[in-house]
Amino acid sequence: MDKILVQDNLSEDEHIKDKSDFLRGTIKESLKNPLTGALAPDDMKLIKYHGSYQQYDRDFEGERKHKKLEPLYQFMVRVRTSGGVTTPKQWLALDALSDEHANGTLKLTTRQAFQFHGILKRGLKPTIQAVNDVLLTTLATCGDVNRNVMCSPNPHQSHIHEEVYALAGEISSYFLPKTTAYHEIWLNKEKVAGTPDFEPLYNHTYLPRKFKIALAIPPNNDIDVFANDLGLIAIEENNTIKGFNICVGGGLGNTFGNDATYPRLADVIGFAPKEKVIEVTETVIAIQRDYGNRSDRKLSRLKHTIDDRGLEWFVNELNTRLGWSLAPSLPYKFVSNGDRYGWLQGINNKWFYTLFVEHGRVKNEAGYTLKKALREIAQIHKGDFRLTGNQNLIIGDVEEKDKKTIEAILTENGVKDHAKLTGLRKSSMACVALGTCGLAFAESERYLPSLIDKLDVIMRKNGLENDEINIRMTGCPNNCARSSLGEIGFVGRALGRYNMYLGASHNGDRLNSLYKEMLSEEDILAELDPIIAAYAAERALEEAFGDFVIRKGLVEVTNRPLQVLS
Repeated sequence: MDKILVQDNLSEDEHIKDKSDFLRGTIKESLKNPLTGALAPDDMKLIKYHGSYQQYDRDFEGERKHKKLEPLYQFMVRVRTSGGVTTPKQWLALDALSDEHANGTLKLTTRQAFQFHGILKRGLKPTIQAVNDVLLTTLATCGDVNRNVMCSPNPHQSHIHEEVYALAGEISSYFLPKTTAYHEIWLNKEKVAGTPDFEPLYNHTYLPRKFKIALAIPPNNDIDVFANDLGLIAIEENNTIKGFNICVGGGLGNTFGNDATYPRLADVIGFAPKEKVIEVTETVIAIQRDYGNRSDRKLSRLKHTIDDRGLEWFVNELNTRLGWSLAPSLPYKFVSNGDRYGWLQGINNKWFYTLFVEHGRVKNEAGYTLKKALREIAQIHKGDFRLTGNQNLIIGDVEEKDKKTIEAILTENGVKDHAKLTGLRKSSMACVALGTCGLAFAESERYLPSLIDKLDVIMRKNGLENDEINIRMTGCPNNCARSSLGEIGFVGRALGRYNMYLGASHNGDRLNSLYKEMLSEEDILAELDPIIAAYAAERALEEAFGDFVIRKGLVEVTNRPLQVLS
């Protein structure tokens, strides 16, 4: 701690953490207050560390204001699943909770976690208790700490997947906050007298901002490793892990009108053997703890720490603290950041069915009872469920003899081989946005499906209905659905208006660039119609859409290029 940077003008959040008694605040008292559906303002910040965001239903905002009622406060609860893997028993428990306390749906997130939406204050504690009852947790899924650790979920191509997944779980557990506040507030544990809380890594004010880690296994970049504060690229040799290339400084969030904020891809700064990875990770987090910006939260991610001081400074600081130096990075190759659908046989000779879940929303609708199908599968499944970084689901470790039963359930519920599953739709992602996210300027999850209906008409007209073009939409520039990595990206500016970005790579190692601003749906279709037609007629062999628009000069690569130190 002797290197910590003393900062003036600390943000409000820093003062809230400082006086929170290791994330306790007055959350217990706020939960018991019957006069409001909300928490006290400081507790609204602190509850993020416990895995929840306070929100309100924006669809009823005007009506409730007219009636002089407070907003319809409700809570999102996020469940931590390192690497996105859960058991059938855990799936059934989460499914039941979504009906009992939430809005009847499960949201599979872009970070391989689960989200419940629409939980009222009185349902918070029973929900979090029930999550813990099946050996899951909501702790540190939000807040200024290390978040859910991602890991490439597809085991069909690599002998090292299970070992990498185990490491993701180890990293996830190692960097959980050590405070006992979570267990006291939600699980009715008593604080042991005379044993003060101590956070050996985070200290009592935790990190300047959230911290994200992901582990990728080439040739799949299905978790968008370069979008993370810390990325670990597995290097395989003779079917074993040689070690990991270390990437630092990724983060896609930015703010309209603030040029000091920007999306940034992580740089590859070197190689470390597997046994040194947790040491490297802890040291990277410690540097960010000590030097990250605690005055302006918009400039507080690791990417800003690195850009403010320089990548060379960061690598030197890392090597100095380690007492040894990273080796030069080793060669690797990514071919795609999407998922492969349908049945694939794993190295262990078991089967894995990757199922498209539109924007991660597990629900039932007419002719497509996905939630019911997955509940029925969970009741007989002997393997696991794996969330992907693209909001999809893998039914994993299936025995050959059980494949027909699972297929029959999917078929009976209208899920398998759905007629609308075009290449564009299967390559789409969207954040929640309206009507629950308080940051959203425009629709995303509720709108993108209908926009794809119209874009698919253009795709079919040009013989491209099976082509996978990454299309991503967010309701604001915070980039929860990683719109900056879409070959076609949309960011909401106002109701019905979007900025359109083009030109990200198909494998996640190049950001897109702004093409046009404030487009309506009519504008979007008019702009993309000739571009898609040109792509169909003029593309080179196996040329991805993002590469095509760059080659044709429709947008320039305006973002700082990814650096690889080798």
